[in-house]
Amino acid sequence: MDYEKLGLKMGLEVHQQLNTEKKLFCPCKCELTDKKPDYTLLRSLRPTQSELGKIDRAAFEESRRKLKFMYESYDHATCLVESDDEPPHPLNTEALDIALTIASLLNMNIVDEFHTMRKQVIDGSNTGGFQRTGLVATDGHLETDHGTVLIENLCLEEDAARRIGQKKGNVIFRLDRLGIPLLEVTTDPSIKHPEQVKEVAYQLGQVLRSTKVKRGLGTIRQDLNISISEGSRVEIKGVQDLDLMPKMVENEVKRQVNLIEIKNELQKRDAKVLDEIYNLNDIFEKTNSKIISKAISKDGNVFAIKLEGFKGLIGKEIQPERRFGTELAAYAKKMGVSGIFHTDELPAYGITLEEVEEVSKILKLSKDDAFIIVADEEEKARNAITEVQRRAKIAIIDVPEETRKALDNANSDYLRPLSTASRMYVETDIPTTVISREHIKEIKSNLPELPVEKKIRIIEQYKLSEDIASQLVRLDKVDDFEYIMASSKIDPTTVGSTLAYTLKELRREGLEVSKIDRIILKETFALVEAGNIAKEVISDVLVGSIKEDTTPKETAIRLNLIMLSEQEVEDLIDELISENKKMVEDRGMGAMGALMGKSMQKLKGKADGKLVNKLLRDKIQNIK
Repeated sequence: MDYEKLGLKMGLEVHQQLNTEKKLFCPCKCELTDKKPDYTLLRSLRPTQSELGKIDRAAFEESRRKLKFMYESYDHATCLVESDDEPPHPLNTEALDIALTIASLLNMNIVDEFHTMRKQVIDGSNTGGFQRTGLVATDGHLETDHGTVLIENLCLEEDAARRIGQKKGNVIFRLDRLGIPLLEVTTDPSIKHPEQVKEVAYQLGQVLRSTKVKRGLGTIRQDLNISISEGSRVEIKGVQDLDLMPKMVENEVKRQVNLIEIKNELQKRDAKVLDEIYNLNDIFEKTNSKIISKAISKDGNVFAIKLEGFKGLIGKEIQPERRFGTELAAYAKKMGVSGIFHTDELPAYGITLEEVEEVSKILKLSKDDAFIIVADEEEKARNAITEVQRRAKIAIIDVPEETRKALDNANSDYLRPLSTASRMYVETDIPTTVISREHIKEIKSNLPELPVEKKIRIIEQYKLSEDIASQLVRLDKVDDFEYIMASSKIDPTTVGSTLAYTLKELRREGLEVSKIDRIILKETFALVEAGNIAKEVISDVLVGSIKEDTTPKETAIRLNLIMLSEQEVEDLIDELISENKKMVEDRGMGAMGALMGKSMQKLKGKADGKLVNKLLRDKIQNIK
């Protein structure tokens, strides 16, 4: 795919939780819980006008869903600030200092004053209908193999509540995460290649992890902004897997290219989306379609719209295993229905050919025309078919600007319209925080070591290979490595390869590697250094220790992994040579390989390989 010709532009937003003692605007601890809530709150949210007198389109669409939100609260993890029943407390200056440190590492210009703004969000993730955020710095940069990428903004904001599920029409959120300090780093759209966006995400992640940030699943989230010259800007939220980023870019470009082809064909056909909404209850009164019959039985309605010139295009694939009809259905589903039926897939799903022909007759369809059906409760069905109508009209003129959700297969699904500047307004409850030049100078004089600098240093200091050093930095294991080496004289390569490769292999095998803490690692390497176990059995000791909840020494004894004495090893080798005397006499030193394998098999990791090799070599050479 010729991305340059297509005019591909990309930007990246990275959201990283900070590891502070308290939340951004209250004294609650930054800890998540799965305990039963102490109390719950029920709220409804509605959009409001910005200072410019405009309503954000994303907020307006969310309000049309008429959802209610249930919030789970805790005496130990939340307070009245999270429930929006008390004004926010002063800004957490620890969080601001971490933000200033990261801004300095990214070569950014730091603002003189931190102003807290309200960003309207009415999807239920904030009890007040807004997220508090503030600009910290602008105009930074990163160097990549594909060129310089500009860092546009760095903002400090409060994280949203956790969405737990939906029950009896209420969306359930948990307030433990709401208010945790969150850093948002935004690049400009100067990223031009799918592999480059992966590199930028990795570099930003490494810079962030060099400071005091939270670690683990869900603590860092990436959003991709993608556009092509004839398409529109689309934001894909929640991209977790960096390795999947290039494929996600490729699939989004394919989606927009195919939507442009659909647009051109619709214009060629002089396509139209009629405003009339047809009620088809009479036609489907005795249908075999379960969805439609269920809607009618509950006094619902079967609505249809006519799409002139759309025949054959609704079923066109626009992403792997996703069709244009899937895009239309996503708009309908946002209004609460389970999906849509369209001409390109019928007859099917219990809808007969006779019913299709009857609908076509009522709607007066020509050979190039199509229809779409939605069946549900009156209000849901009407809102859904209206949304499909709106999306179909856009298809004739443009690729819509959207916020989309990343899917595990590198595709994406519609969430809501792209937000606008109309959702921002000033927070009047929090005073401005002045950032002095002296304080910035102090921050810059104590900057942490960057990942690339760390890699170079540990290579030189510990004589590690570049591969091991790179893996230690990438996996964020340098601190563990240096903790072990600080009180040990063991070979650094043994420690480095264990942290860089062995733990990764154990994780792939399904082992809960998070249980292997520094204490277990340090005690295991101490056994190696003392000559109690061979380095070849390190993984066995680690696995045994966490599975049986025993110390590494207890594990080594239980598994019979304690090293044999040199005399015991020598006796075993003498016995082995005696058993294979003819081989030794016939092949001489050529028998080394076979005997070495037999020796290590018998010893089962209870002897150092170098010692076994030396004893074997000496004894074979002495045989005449």
